[in-house]
Amino acid sequence: MRGRSDVLEPAILGLLHESPMHGYELRKRLNLVLGSFRALSYGSLYPCLKSLVDRNWIVGSELTPLAGHAVASKRARIVYQLTADGKEHLQQVLSSSGPAAWEDENFDVRFAFFAQTDAETRLRILEGRRSRLTERLETVRQSFARTRERMDEYTLELQRHGLEQVEREVRWLDGLIDNERGVRRARPAGTGQPAVADSPAAATDPVDAARTTEKERG
Repeated sequence: MRGRSDVLEPAILGLLHESPMHGYELRKRLNLVLGSFRALSYGSLYPCLKSLVDRNWIVGSELTPLAGHAVASKRARIVYQLTADGKEHLQQVLSSSGPAAWEDENFDVRFAFFAQTDAETRLRILEGRRSRLTERLETVRQSFARTRERMDEYTLELQRHGLEQVEREVRWLDGLIDNERGVRRARPAGTGQPAVADSPAAATDPVDAARTTEKERG
């Protein structure tokens, strides 16, 4: 259960940093952030919200209906928002770039909040993720080479599909890393504002630039 909380907690804090939300809205947004294959239930959301409230990272208050409007439900909606302690903790999470940020369960959530993450941390996480996947790719290739003669055609195809997925993500990461480095080179020191880009990669959205780079490579 703790492993799921490690993913869910920063996702909730990151979304509440954007704006206060009630539980139903949070669940919809979290399903977008976490992905459809990790569908979120209220059974896991509300215990996590309670834990965050207990640690004074978020606070909940009842939504007051406007005058003249009937309450749509007998159960009052609770709107959650970050506290000062919650904002401080979120910044600590977003500034961390250790191995936990590179793992499968955590990387997607960290990437979803890259807009709130500083450029150096983004680059360290991307490089760490690429390094981890490159190691995994080499291990899978070696295993594939040793065992392919003993595989039936369907197992062989499944292994090949897995290799292609990892190779595709490595190319995608290469494009993101190239773009992050280009943006950092184009940013004048001491201004906090990007300079006029010297290249198309520095002038475009990071994800769009990464997709363009991947297409050019492959």
